Amino acid sequence: MDRLKRQLEFIVEIDKLKQIFRQSVLIEDRRNENDAEHSWHITIMAMILKEHFIHSDVDLLKAMKMTIIHDLVEIYAGDTFCYDEEGNGDKLERELKSAKKLFSILPHDQEDELWELWEEFEQRNTKEAKFAACLDRLQPLLLNSMTEGHTWKRPEVHKDKVLERNMILKENAPALWDKVLDILENAVDKGQLKVV
Repeated sequence: MDRLKRQLEFIVEIDKLKQIFRQSVLIEDRRNENDAEHSWHITIMAMILKEHFIHSDVDLLKAMKMTIIHDLVEIYAGDTFCYDEEGNGDKLERELKSAKKLFSILPHDQEDELWELWEEFEQRNTKEAKFAACLDRLQPLLLNSMTEGHTWKRPEVHKDKVLERNMILKENAPALWDKVLDILENAVDKGQLKVV
């Protein structure tokens, strides 16, 4: 019963992810997307876009586990805008502290599994982590392209930074990378993304 109690406590605690709002906005009503929506979206993307990843033998279930849990640490650490240099300075420290607090709610075997998945995603050394990271980069880019460059209009964002952020797609999903290039050129042409 203690195991079940801990599992249910964790399930209730992660409901807080629905209240962590990201910088991207939803296409239809332009409200800020929350972390739960983002995680769900890239998990579905994993199912749909696997064929465009260079490693056809990628463990899809493992990659999907990474996509669905990768932002859980933001429950306590908060969302850090990817182009916020100051905010990213202590991001890892905040997220490690958050992971320790959150994952420790679970029974030890499940705590260990989530730690391993989260760390693997963060290190991006395996094909599963690289696939998950490609999706994590592509999803906000797609939202921006459909919302007139919502977050791209901030002063600290320009085409070179967006390209750098999405570079993981170039080596791991060339067809998706080509689409990224098309999207960004179109955004520049429409004045939705500046060039330095």
